[in-house]
Amino acid sequence: MDVRNYALVTAAYWGFTLSDGALRMLVLLYFHQLGYTPVSLAFLFLLYEFCGILTNLFGGWIGSRIGLRITLYAGLAFQVIALVMLSFVQPTWTPAISVAYVMASQALSGIAKDLTKMSSKSAVKLLVTGSSDADHQSALFKWVAILTGSKNALKGLGFLLGGVLLSWVGFVASLWAMAGVLTIILVVSVFLLNADMGRSKSKAKFSQLFSKSREINVLSIARFFLFSSRDVWFVVGLPVFLASQLNWGFAGVGAFLAAWVIGYGMVQALAPRLVSKSGGVTAKARAAQWWGLALVVVSAAMSLAIQADFHPTASVLVGLAVFGIVFAVNSSVHSYLILAYTDSDQVALNVGFYYMANACGRLAGTLLSGVMYLYAGLGGCLWTSTALVVAAVVTTLWLPTKNESVSTESGKKSDLPLEVSTA
Repeated sequence: MDVRNYALVTAAYWGFTLSDGALRMLVLLYFHQLGYTPVSLAFLFLLYEFCGILTNLFGGWIGSRIGLRITLYAGLAFQVIALVMLSFVQPTWTPAISVAYVMASQALSGIAKDLTKMSSKSAVKLLVTGSSDADHQSALFKWVAILTGSKNALKGLGFLLGGVLLSWVGFVASLWAMAGVLTIILVVSVFLLNADMGRSKSKAKFSQLFSKSREINVLSIARFFLFSSRDVWFVVGLPVFLASQLNWGFAGVGAFLAAWVIGYGMVQALAPRLVSKSGGVTAKARAAQWWGLALVVVSAAMSLAIQADFHPTASVLVGLAVFGIVFAVNSSVHSYLILAYTDSDQVALNVGFYYMANACGRLAGTLLSGVMYLYAGLGGCLWTSTALVVAAVVTTLWLPTKNESVSTESGKKSDLPLEVSTA
């Protein structure tokens, strides 16, 4: 285990994640105060999500050619530029100009987020080692879970940080403060991070963006359905339901969302303790199926409770807490499997492709969230979520869960019965 470089990569990712969560709340709260409509607020983040799709698709290819250090530095630098750019917004601008300008800055922030995430998570594959293949797989699951879980917990803290900064120092000063801290992190990373990570030994061809093994394609499709199942109720449906149906204030809604994300991240970090360590990669594929089935049950039960108007407050709070626990374990297992299924020489390409599917799922979930809540309320969002989870579980049935060979990116087969080759 390359502890030094893992710590540097993780610290950079943590700093970025705090700024990303804080920026989301700063933009929402500031422009809400200026009187922007919910539709206008939604448009502010449209390019953010769309650029995440493109960045994950092409970022992995770029990272495989120039190395993950460069893409990590680029992600941090783009976020600094986006923060500074946003600080020049003037309240006197017309809504059309403001929305267009903020959309552009958020597009840059979306590129920054996914460059940083792709680089950090790919780096774990290259920095984690073990005395044997089984030890390597166990360590990989552990450190991926810690990185992923801590990221989500810090994003929740970022939501709170954004609200606090807006109250204490205002919008512009908050942006400059975050830009300053990220600049320090970038400079430290440039001088101290010395691992030449992720550069492919052979120049990756553009056609390789879509040339994946069966396992990677299946897992990417499952990831699309899994994250669209979360965002279909989380992005629009839940906040509006809490505010309009349960009469919660904005502070209460924000605090609940932050607490949910923090708890979700903590469970992700603990996922290796909840999933059997024995059995290798095929056992984790079976775990993805069983935990996915559990998520179907939780989502369906919550949908029935909301539809029947059965203690709606308790049903939402308790149901979403359980949903978050089960979803977090699912997400951690998926994040481990994508690294286990790829070899080290193609890690940037494959992780970028995988998180492109993740970004597509978030975008689809965001759009469905508004539409389903408009026509069918929170119950409609949750039933749609249930259907999407079912689709994710059905997709994972194509993952190898028996003592069978696993295909690699080159089309060859690994004869290892329980473990994927990580050469």
